[in-house]
Amino acid sequence: MLLGGLLKFTLIDYPGRVAAVIFTQGCNYRCPFCHNPELVVPDLFHTPLSVEEVFSFLQKRRGQLQGIVVTGGEPTIHADLPEFLGKIKAMGYLVKLDTNGSRPDVVRAIADARLVDYWAMDIKSSLENYCNAAGVAADISLVKASVEVIRNAGVEYEFRTTAVKGIISETDMKGIRALIGAGSKYHVRRGNLKSKMLDAHLADRPDYSDEEWHKIQSCGGTL
Repeated sequence: MLLGGLLKFTLIDYPGRVAAVIFTQGCNYRCPFCHNPELVVPDLFHTPLSVEEVFSFLQKRRGQLQGIVVTGGEPTIHADLPEFLGKIKAMGYLVKLDTNGSRPDVVRAIADARLVDYWAMDIKSSLENYCNAAGVAADISLVKASVEVIRNAGVEYEFRTTAVKGIISETDMKGIRALIGAGSKYHVRRGNLKSKMLDAHLADRPDYSDEEWHKIQSCGGTL
């Protein structure tokens, strides 16, 4: 595993749990609104954290932390992810995994092995606009397959979208609703155009008006 960061304490990244967050390096998408470019673009990578040091920290925090969030980057591009998650589970932690859903084979294998207690999948846009939002020629069939695996994994899950004006429209939001299906827990969050993003030019774009954002935001929540 290539580990790019460790947040030692969080009350918001794993719903209802006191947790830590482990960030993996590397991603197969290039979403222009990504706020962690140092985990996505190899030229921006920092020296990876020692896996042994991370597990040493987790060992010391047993009984204090309840859950561990593994995010990225994109964790499923790492061949040793199942082994990594298995070690975390063996320490008694609940595991939440964040993914872009581009590797349904990995998602399915991890789900079948019961290595994840909470799934969070980013839905980039409607199927028609997916490649634009993902920044690559994304295989939509793989995204759809991951949605189905996660919906049927038998554990807690959520789908979520980062909305940036000019990339995500109200029409896209309606397409996302159709993609993830009725009954899915879904959140839409506003992209901060003034924050660090992979495409720095996004900062020059106008943001949603209050009326536009209300329409976008109304697509969030549990469907």
